[in-house]
Amino acid sequence: MLILGIESATPVASVALADERGLVGEITLNIGLTHSEQLLPMLDDLLQQTRHPLSDVACIGISSGPGSFTGLRIGMATAKGLAQSRHMPVLAIPTLEAMAWQQSGMDGLISTMQNARRNQIYGALYRWKTPEGALFPVLEELLPAQAAAPEDWALRLREYEEPVALMGDGAMVYAPIWREKLGSQARILPSYLGLARGSFVALAARQRYMAGEKQDFYQIKPLYIRGI
Repeated sequence: MLILGIESATPVASVALADERGLVGEITLNIGLTHSEQLLPMLDDLLQQTRHPLSDVACIGISSGPGSFTGLRIGMATAKGLAQSRHMPVLAIPTLEAMAWQQSGMDGLISTMQNARRNQIYGALYRWKTPEGALFPVLEELLPAQAAAPEDWALRLREYEEPVALMGDGAMVYAPIWREKLGSQARILPSYLGLARGSFVALAARQRYMAGEKQDFYQIKPLYIRGI
């Protein structure tokens, strides 16, 4: 079982393969080229380096947003084009959810954030929990992806009255606000831990695929969240 993960919702272009054991391979670039120039050559290189033909892939996970409108369209079109010709399922993975997978199993709250510009962030809030009798933790969504002013988001986080890990470029850009509004409650993670990456799209898709989740190929669309 091989899962392909594609990330193009942010300036980062990333493709990865995961199987039942974990990550098989990943190529991630953050060099500012358009995703239309990068994704397919990166995917070809990844398949060659891992010695897997595309026919080995059982499912494609695609980062579905929020994020760059152009990047989301390119990624979604790429995933659907590859899948349709080979009759593979596609699973849309919210970008902020995939980012939270970088802190898999971490105790406490995780707020993933993207800089939405115009003094706003796209934010979501998660917590890893291990259900009774389960072997592995699952990601619980506490606040769904939404656009918000940083000050308003900080107030929502403060209501939980517990430490929260802040990650993503929104965490870095508005760091002074988090420190002012949240104080010691805020734990701002380094920028390299906040990059959207194909490996975590693939791992999130793998969990859903193994749980039997199915999504209507023709209904999968980018998650566009417009600011106020």
